[in-house]
Amino acid sequence: MSHGHDKPASFYGSPQEALQAPPEEFLYLACLHEGTGVDAPDFVAVVDAERGEIVHETPMPNVGDELHHYGWNRSRRPRIEKVIEPEEIVAKTGYTRPHTVHCMPGDNVVVSMLGDADGNGAGGFAVLDAKTFEVKGRWENGGETPPLNYDFWYQPRKNVLISSEFGEPNAYEPGFDLADVTAGRYGSRLHFWNLEQRKLEQTVDLGETGLIPLEVRWLHDPDAEQGFVGAALSSTMWRFRRENGGWGADQVIAVESVELEGWPFPVPGLITDLLVSMDDRFLYFSNWLHGDLRQYDVSDPANPKLTGRLWLGGLLGKPSDAGRELNGGPQMIQLSLDGRRLYVTNSLYSTWDNQFYPGLRSWLLRVNCGPDGGMEVDRDFFVDLHDRPGGPARAHEVRLQNGDCTTEIFQ
Repeated sequence: MSHGHDKPASFYGSPQEALQAPPEEFLYLACLHEGTGVDAPDFVAVVDAERGEIVHETPMPNVGDELHHYGWNRSRRPRIEKVIEPEEIVAKTGYTRPHTVHCMPGDNVVVSMLGDADGNGAGGFAVLDAKTFEVKGRWENGGETPPLNYDFWYQPRKNVLISSEFGEPNAYEPGFDLADVTAGRYGSRLHFWNLEQRKLEQTVDLGETGLIPLEVRWLHDPDAEQGFVGAALSSTMWRFRRENGGWGADQVIAVESVELEGWPFPVPGLITDLLVSMDDRFLYFSNWLHGDLRQYDVSDPANPKLTGRLWLGGLLGKPSDAGRELNGGPQMIQLSLDGRRLYVTNSLYSTWDNQFYPGLRSWLLRVNCGPDGGMEVDRDFFVDLHDRPGGPARAHEVRLQNGDCTTEIFQ
């Protein structure tokens, strides 16, 4: 079963089948006005993949949502089917700050929740009915829950779900303060859950070199018992794997921090997003502060080999590989199912955008990826989110209409 309910034609039965997918004709882009000074709702943009132009926008009903992550949709003109207000979610789950969304067994949509009603940390999940979108309640089945939450991924054949940690909403929402890290308001742990029983079974602490583990990516092989997670603040990549009946994690890549004038501490790369190609051969990740996008051969997951690197903005002042000057740094990334086209945006979170890149000019660009490694920016594809008739917006997550390398989960 792929990552859907009734397996529409755009979903695939295996990674091998997904690799044969036709090129995407259009893509979806979460766009926000929060932090730009524009008093207007966020919107989901539909982008023509050939022309590199926005052809449709679906605005949200409210101002200030700050669109972030979302699930899969294949309509050329998305429309809002249902709105669930925060009060209902709090009443039925006690949680706030929805983040990652996945379809799950039993006609459920599960969403990781980052905060409680007061903006403190929380480590649980909300469940929606996949057909009616009614809020059912909490996903977890009692017992201990982690103090923090962020991303999650699951492996049906192995009966396991893994979740990561960001920080307390009351800490990260105003902007980044290093004192909050030393005060323990940001995370460093991975959590492994029994998928069928919906209970936490094991926690792995990555320690001081694994601070703020964000995006989690299992290998696509449905029998795999390993994957990767990027620790943003420590700028380290970790391989998690089955170990003696439990789970462990090893650091496999470290991005060195760089001394920069005016900074009170060496500037970390800040690994904010990563993904694995559908054939499990290549790992990609972005260093939002340094400004580089990296590609590694992970045919041997324990020993990644650097095969490509592009400079796409950043604080270090490196010459751009895009053929134009870029503001901000590479942040969210998305890869086509055939592994040949990588889409990149540059907005992280409104207060962090304004803190580290004041006056951020947002964009979406495309990178062509060689079948045996290597990357090159497609200079004919560039979507400028700054110079717009309605004022600037910021681009965050990208989805492709036939599925992509972070939507498909195989059973």
